[in-house]
Amino acid sequence: MQPETLGGLPLARIASVFEAERESYVSLHPRSLELAGHGIAGYYQGVPMHWMRDWSMPYPFVVESAQGAVLRDVDGNEYADFCLGDTGSMYGHSPAPVAEAIARQSGRGLTYMLPTEDTIEVGRLLAERFGLPRWQVATTATDANRFALRVARAVTGRPKILVFNGCYHGTVDETFVRLVDGRAVNRPGLLGQVADLTQLARVVEFNDLPALEAALAHGDVACVIAEPVMTNSCMVLPDPGFHAGLRRLTREAGTLLLIDETHTISTGPGGYTRAHGLEPDLFVLGKPVAGGVPASVWGFTEAVGERLDAVRAQTPPGHSGMGTTLSANALSLAAMRATLEHVMTPEACAHMDSLAERLAAGLRSVIETYGAPWHVVRVGARVEFICAPGPLRNGTEAEAAHAPALEQALHLALLNRGCLIAPFHNMMLVSPATTATQVANLVAAFESAVVSLALGAPPPGLLD
Repeated sequence: MQPETLGGLPLARIASVFEAERESYVSLHPRSLELAGHGIAGYYQGVPMHWMRDWSMPYPFVVESAQGAVLRDVDGNEYADFCLGDTGSMYGHSPAPVAEAIARQSGRGLTYMLPTEDTIEVGRLLAERFGLPRWQVATTATDANRFALRVARAVTGRPKILVFNGCYHGTVDETFVRLVDGRAVNRPGLLGQVADLTQLARVVEFNDLPALEAALAHGDVACVIAEPVMTNSCMVLPDPGFHAGLRRLTREAGTLLLIDETHTISTGPGGYTRAHGLEPDLFVLGKPVAGGVPASVWGFTEAVGERLDAVRAQTPPGHSGMGTTLSANALSLAAMRATLEHVMTPEACAHMDSLAERLAAGLRSVIETYGAPWHVVRVGARVEFICAPGPLRNGTEAEAAHAPALEQALHLALLNRGCLIAPFHNMMLVSPATTATQVANLVAAFESAVVSLALGAPPPGLLD
């Protein structure tokens, strides 16, 4: 009887490699073990934000510093950082223009709920960069998506939104739905959920235009919210013609289209939207837009702005449900201006794109050399290896492609070889500060990890 496998590898071998890598990690991180290995006092489950428990490492190492594409821990270990704060530091840690802007603003006050000269310049830069005329600033992409969806419902008078199965748009309630056997259900694992979210949202598979058309035919969908490439699951690229069909069908149905570029800004300086000529009614960008300072932006067309003005004119005084006290604070606007002007440049993005293609090619070469039934996907500076055959076309296929135990072993093996990738899925980012040597080292570490998982037998057919 053949042993049970995952991603073409025996589960017993995966477990053995993970245990060996775990022991190696512990030996390399004694100070982090002392400080955080048994939980950090004062925090629920020992961490200040529970996502910090999602790494493959036995306990999180404690960061000493980070600069550019290099991260250092308190044990003196140094890593080529391809996680980059899960996109929050996509343009590198503490880019000089951002650090200088933060230092300059810190002596002038951090927040006062009034505009600065940076605010004025950022408004111009956003319109110029992303092609939409009306903007608001929020603190996180979750906030921006939530506010934009509230506007969509207000101006259309419709109650529902439509999401693609397997999507990710932060912690917006209505997006926590998925398809199971063709039916919309609340996503498992939600805490404290008191409402049936399926009453607020429709769900269809990505790349399924007939299903999208049928869902919009009900006439009750205010907005389709979409990443242009699905990134929170194993990455799923759009089929040729999908985005043109999405735009045509939403317009025919009187439904607004929101493009969330929080991850796909990796495509280039204007995101996937500008690179591929998309025409959203609403647009959201969070994470790296202020160089790592918490900030997000959401924009919309003149037509949406006019409809929103009309609705507000008919609305009695009260709280709009949009905005938070620290939104658009002076510090975040200073960092955002520096990012847009000096960091998130066409030249920087060209460097990122070129090295990301080199990384993707290197990973593919390893996979082909050793006969692994895996594939690689790239969207600009964002690269992902997927431990299953591809390409994937929708969220259901992406979920089935996950290989958690195998991914954990690979992640920890890469970390022990000096390369940090994102704990969620197998995502890697190339920054303006990333070097060709770091990319080559990551490819070499990946090959070493694959060989260790397969007992080092020679190709071809290593993983048969």
